[in-house]
Amino acid sequence: MLRIAVPNKGSLSGPAAAMLHEAGYQQRRESKELRIVDPVNEVEFFYLRPRDIAIYVSSGRLDIGVTGRDLLIDSGADAEEILPLGFARSTFRFAAKPGAVKDVADLAGKTVATSYEGIVDKYLVEQGVDASVVHLDGAVETAIELGVAEVIADVVETGTSLRNAGLEVFGDPIMKSEAVVVRRTGADTEDPKVQQFLRRLQGVLVARTYVMMDYDCRVEQLEKAVALTPGLESPTVSPLHNEGWVAVRAMVPSADAQKIMDDLYDIGARAILTTAIHACRL
Repeated sequence: MLRIAVPNKGSLSGPAAAMLHEAGYQQRRESKELRIVDPVNEVEFFYLRPRDIAIYVSSGRLDIGVTGRDLLIDSGADAEEILPLGFARSTFRFAAKPGAVKDVADLAGKTVATSYEGIVDKYLVEQGVDASVVHLDGAVETAIELGVAEVIADVVETGTSLRNAGLEVFGDPIMKSEAVVVRRTGADTEDPKVQQFLRRLQGVLVARTYVMMDYDCRVEQLEKAVALTPGLESPTVSPLHNEGWVAVRAMVPSADAQKIMDDLYDIGARAILTTAIHACRL
């Protein structure tokens, strides 16, 4: 039975459970449940603190975990990312008082406050910068005002919290994070159960990204239509009862669907429909 760690709370928990449900796996009904068994799919889920998941997986006691890339790196655990999941995206940046620091090289000799010292330490070493790192569990924006540090490193989304604290970002992003599937470093990723799990999640990712598009068009416009809807390999083309017309079906990126429909209509395509894809295997 495959043993999988899942975030028990926080911004990762809800989207992770939703994705696993879409992939056909049973999920807990109450937040107090710490472990459930899905006998149909031969999977056992353990609901753990997101920060601890990489450590549990690296121990070999659990086969796979869903956590954040930031938490994986910050943990220093002997685990590796094997599949990005596309949700819970965030960016880590340095910030300081306006004009106080212009570049990462200017951090030499300074103190950086962060809740992710593992990430920051690793980044500073890679950049060859000798700076001190202070760990804070939260509200790092106040560290500069209270004299704990000259610089902070934190998640930046809109930047509103930083601006409210009188700070501004500088330098390149430290890293970009998102939810990922992790596996113990060096473990056998060709395990059939692991591969099946990854295929299911990849199917959800594709289903969320694409829609199925159907339309009718004249034969003489088929090449132009296919150029707009090439599909993953090629579209399905079927003759219609009315001579000179064909029906076309292809997967198209959902973000571009409306523009593609407009372009198809302009070249004479009609009966243009899009439908959601609930699951797939590629």
